[in-house]
Amino acid sequence: MILLAMDTSTSAITVAVHDGSRVLAEKAVVDARAHTEHLAPLIVKTLAAAGVGPVDVTDVAVGVGPGPFTGLRVGLVTAKTFAFACGVPCHGVVSLDALAYAALSSGSIDGAPEFVVATDARRKEVYLARYTVEDGRVRRQTDPEVIRPADIPEELRGLPAVGRGPVLYPEVLTQPVGLLDASAGALAEVALQQIAEGVEIGLDALYLRRPDAQPSVAPKSTIMAPRAQIGQP
Repeated sequence: MILLAMDTSTSAITVAVHDGSRVLAEKAVVDARAHTEHLAPLIVKTLAAAGVGPVDVTDVAVGVGPGPFTGLRVGLVTAKTFAFACGVPCHGVVSLDALAYAALSSGSIDGAPEFVVATDARRKEVYLARYTVEDGRVRRQTDPEVIRPADIPEELRGLPAVGRGPVLYPEVLTQPVGLLDASAGALAEVALQQIAEGVEIGLDALYLRRPDAQPSVAPKSTIMAPRAQIGQP
């Protein structure tokens, strides 16, 4: 297996190549507003660093969010297009799950039985989900949601918090872990677990709210009488 994984749900544009046993190569750029410019070059560089080409890729995995509209869409469209062109399956992964996996595997949560992942949703909100650690694995207990920090339940505020949420709102999420953005290497590991267990996440983006840019609403048409011809009353 050669799995190409990518995520653009956070400020990090991240790509990894995994051979089913380990990460062969991984590259990332942190730039919240240039996902389009960075993703394709990163794919080329990561494949080269792993010593493989597009024809060697057997699977593609992509973070489905939640995340801001434009950045998230770049990753999903690129992953679907790459998979279609190569004739290989494309697997969706909840991006918050990748951050949760990374927190556990890196030891960042220091044996805590539960924690939250909170990433920047902009508009002074965060994307939030709650996780527990059971039998050495993380399990998501709540669906991802977009929420104002002031509305985060009290019982979650003192838990270890992964992502940029505790950096942005330390007065609410008081136990920052230190992992800020999703990692394509961790996302690849989660994708492999899902594949092995027969779990398939759809490729629909988890926007959780309408995009910032909205088409303008045309005014209701008004029936107007035809203009009088020149010289007529």
